[in-house]
Amino acid sequence: MTFDVVGSPVRFGVLGCSDVAIRKMIPALLAEPDAELAVVASRDGDRARALTERVGGIAVQGYDTLLARHDVDAVYIPLPAMLHARWIEAAVESGKHVLVEKPMTTNAAETSRIFGLAADRGVVVLESFTFLHHSQHARIGELLRSGTIGSLVSFASAFTIPPPPQGDIRHRPDLGGGALVDIGVYPLRAALLHLGSEVEVHSAVLRVSRATGAVISGSVLVSDPAGVGGQLSFGMEQSYRCEYSLFGTTGHLTLSRAFTPPDNHVPVLDLVGGDGPSTLSLAPDRQFHNTVRRFCAAVRRRVDLGPDTAASIRLAELLDQVDRIAHRFVV
Repeated sequence: MTFDVVGSPVRFGVLGCSDVAIRKMIPALLAEPDAELAVVASRDGDRARALTERVGGIAVQGYDTLLARHDVDAVYIPLPAMLHARWIEAAVESGKHVLVEKPMTTNAAETSRIFGLAADRGVVVLESFTFLHHSQHARIGELLRSGTIGSLVSFASAFTIPPPPQGDIRHRPDLGGGALVDIGVYPLRAALLHLGSEVEVHSAVLRVSRATGAVISGSVLVSDPAGVGGQLSFGMEQSYRCEYSLFGTTGHLTLSRAFTPPDNHVPVLDLVGGDGPSTLSLAPDRQFHNTVRRFCAAVRRRVDLGPDTAASIRLAELLDQVDRIAHRFVV
């Protein structure tokens, strides 16, 4: 499917009524002039109708019903990770562009295959790592390139949350749940952002719940080819922490709320350099809205998602590496 009607919004269908769709992505769709919420599908028709009564759009029962419609240009997929490949492929085969929640699939082979299929069909597929579209990370990149902390020596990132309630999908490894694929992807993707695409995994430790079989926390050691190391930690059995730090030869910086800042959050960088410690306040930004805007621009062929695609495939490879070499401890 091509989409080149100037001024016409990209008509979105949403597969499912997930929490992230309701709280974050649908408000972003409604706020973006280039997007239109057209259809919401759920396995439970009443649930879809209840949602569309609040936010607009047409409610349908069943994901296949949505994909068969001709008034939908693109779909947003916030389903459990184990279902991503199936429904991305179905959407692509029906000629729909796809914005899909991270991780795109549960392994690198599937991720690469689906990107190839999308290229063959001429449709856009974007993995929704919304934090990448917050301006705070671009500002940090500028500081690194300007030598604010000297030459980069190491990177550290942590994303941890308290235990989700019983019944939460993150306790369901059969559906792709678990701390590695749901939370660990953030520090790994941040390492790719700042250490580059040649980063490799050297060791990993995963803690696995005896009760559920799900990964509940972990640590990963990575580096780039020049020996810039990265220490990554993640989990869903700790207090909340969401940050990364970059350490250079003449200073270091730390960003809190690195992955999940609310739209009104004022980012603060903690800097330590030759002149001592300081803080730098940055502008609030809307990362979900920015993600929707970039996706719509790609659908209109205004931006090239080649680098995004390559990064998604590389991230999937890193996840495979972690899964393959990790030392697992059942707790």
